[in-house]
Amino acid sequence: MKIIRANLGERSYDIIIGRNLLNSAGKIIRKLNIGKDAFIITNTLIKNKHGQRISNSLKKAGLSVKFRLVPDTEKSKSIKVAFAIIRDISRYDRKRRIFIIALGGGVIGDIAGFVASIYKRGVPYVQVPTTLLAQIDSSIGGKTAVDLMQGKNLVGAFYQPRLILTDLSTLESLSPRQIRAGLSEAIKYGIIKDEALFKFIEKNYSEILKLNNKKMEFLVYRCSNIKAKIIERDEKEEKGIRTILNFGHTLGHAIEAASGFERCNHGEAVALGMLAAIDISKKKGLIAEGLYNRIKNLIKSAGLPLQIKKISILKVLKAHYRDKKFIGGLNRFVLIKGIGKPVIVTNIKLEIIKAALKKLKQPTEKF
Repeated sequence: MKIIRANLGERSYDIIIGRNLLNSAGKIIRKLNIGKDAFIITNTLIKNKHGQRISNSLKKAGLSVKFRLVPDTEKSKSIKVAFAIIRDISRYDRKRRIFIIALGGGVIGDIAGFVASIYKRGVPYVQVPTTLLAQIDSSIGGKTAVDLMQGKNLVGAFYQPRLILTDLSTLESLSPRQIRAGLSEAIKYGIIKDEALFKFIEKNYSEILKLNNKKMEFLVYRCSNIKAKIIERDEKEEKGIRTILNFGHTLGHAIEAASGFERCNHGEAVALGMLAAIDISKKKGLIAEGLYNRIKNLIKSAGLPLQIKKISILKVLKAHYRDKKFIGGLNRFVLIKGIGKPVIVTNIKLEIIKAALKKLKQPTEKF
């Protein structure tokens, strides 16, 4: 078991990483003294796979348990679903001392955190991420949100969890596609912050995709630590430090929205967004062809998409205008000058963005 401390003053919390931690969840959470009644937000699939273990552990520690199921889809991240959950909590929360547990992937983490942030002006919550993407990225940092029809994560708040309990054994129930989606975010961390991590993924991607225990433990710990340290320096993205985490996300989120949150999952959309970002970086003379090809090759080797399929480029462009990273009407992209050398660039010309997207519609290049 490894522990990373996210040092945020009175909002500090631990990220505990290990195997079979769900069996110890009750004992660990009880020590936080955040309540006696666990309201677990999850979906049917995850409840069937992991619900019994965490429920037994919580009850053994003397905590009561209530599950609230939401559909297993990005569309669950909506105002409608959030307020339906809040109504259920309010009915359950009579003479109780509740706290919320987000048991699941990024969608569950986002909506559970958002609900926790606004119910009674904030109640404690714990992240128990069960996907690779959530374990290394979305569960860390306190960004909570729901989507609007106009775009992704447009309504939300910064609200830190009291604990992140990362049980690596839950990854064994994931599909290969879900593992690849998480690996996309790991590649992002290597590109923006850690050349050694990037080289590690280049060398070990096949073992990672097979869920090799030692490789996965290293990957999850390294990525989690990178994000925790960035959050410590810029919790609410006010200093431009946390902004580098948006590498690949400006157009990635737009691709997700343009697909109706169905054809591309988040990791796949981010992979496409990263390809566009390195193409723009190359066009602006920030990186050479060799590095462009190196990154593209890793994305390809990881089994991530190289093309935007059955998604309108016009819809992607329209969606990107609604991105919350726009400032004063100007777009803002995270580009790179090299591995571990991100740079924030504003006001990228529309022609350059169009060209990068059109390139993703062309037949896959061979290397």
